[in-house]
Amino acid sequence: MPVNKNALIRYRTIDSCLRNRLRKWTLQDLINAVGDALYEYEGVEKGISRRAIQMDLQAMRSDKLGYSAPIIVVDKKYYTYEDPDYSITQIPLNDVDLSRMNEAVEVLKQFKGFSHFSSLNEVVQKLEDHVYAASHNTRSVIDFEKNERLKGLEYLELLYQSVIQRKVVKISYQSFRAKSSNSFEYHVWWLKEFKNRWFAVGVKGKGMVVTHLALDRIQELELLDTALYIDNDDLDPGAYYQDVVGVTVSTNLRAQNVKILVSHEHAPYILTKPMHHSQELIETREDGIIINLKVQLNFELEREILGYGDGMIVLSPVNLAGKMQKKMQQGVINYSDPLLFHKTEK
Repeated sequence: MPVNKNALIRYRTIDSCLRNRLRKWTLQDLINAVGDALYEYEGVEKGISRRAIQMDLQAMRSDKLGYSAPIIVVDKKYYTYEDPDYSITQIPLNDVDLSRMNEAVEVLKQFKGFSHFSSLNEVVQKLEDHVYAASHNTRSVIDFEKNERLKGLEYLELLYQSVIQRKVVKISYQSFRAKSSNSFEYHVWWLKEFKNRWFAVGVKGKGMVVTHLALDRIQELELLDTALYIDNDDLDPGAYYQDVVGVTVSTNLRAQNVKILVSHEHAPYILTKPMHHSQELIETREDGIIINLKVQLNFELEREILGYGDGMIVLSPVNLAGKMQKKMQQGVINYSDPLLFHKTEK
């Protein structure tokens, strides 16, 4: 039975009144208290009818809302709780509620490692403690992929605030290829996560070339109050990554058809978890299945294909097939080095 916000305000106000045993509450007293609460919280000026409060009392007494409140009338005039310790805020949870709350706790806990969700930490802890106290179940049934040692997560809050507050950040950044760090002003437009790695997406200085900065390569970060922030007026993140696997997007490349032969051993994984939303099953053969992706050719696509080893063969385009062949051949050469395992054993 759905309950709207005004109804919840009425129930909680009535509950607060009935728990206050320092005074006696007539029906008119409850009407006045509820009317005041609706005006204070929602600006409702018309008050509340006698019939509405009587219906609320009936609903609280019933099990429709799960309250089963022990509301009694004393001297045929005054309303109170028969049990002085009762409150609708302390009703026990049923098994279904506990199950759902356990699942919600496990989901929310995934955000506790991210500083820009730090305000949720106390809420999640309270919810977790409440569920534990009610169920005494300490074993988690949901386990999310996470990397708690991932560097750069401490910068998420500041980057998040820079987008919300439309403020420029000054970043000291060292890419994997650079020998030293470089400092520059950066306009963050959104945050992107790919395979447990976080990126700040925006433009450097006064330029308009979209760049991705990996949070694990940031060395220092400062929010600037005086610099003029460049707004993102045109780009939608969903549309921006439409034609790519991963985060590397080129404005000079068009998406093209990539045909891949997937072995029967790996086919179930590819069919149930597509490499890209454009993936289509083209053909089923004795040696596997052929899929087609319409994507830009980038580094992440190559890594995805190489991750399946001999289970994938690029059929087209020819340049990508040739590139994958060279990488596989180099891999064979690397494993053929007789000194490799000798050094490893030492």
